[in-house]
Amino acid sequence: MAGCGADLLINVVLTIWLWFPGVIHAFYLLFVYYDRRDKYKLGAPPMTRAPFVYSDKIQSGGMTYYGRM
Repeated sequence: MAGCGADLLINVVLTIWLWFPGVIHAFYLLFVYYDRRDKYKLGAPPMTRAPFVYSDKIQSGGMTYYGRM
């Protein structure tokens, strides 16, 4: 969803360190993405950034329109 960014690096490090933290972080990213996407579709975008999520695409639930006026 978000490409090769800080979130991917965190997941890889946590998964190598111990399997469980990497999986928990990955599920957390999925939860934030789908929760934010649903809120944007309802017209009520979240006002604050989710902690430990560094991807703007996940923060916005994939609902950003770059390059459009």
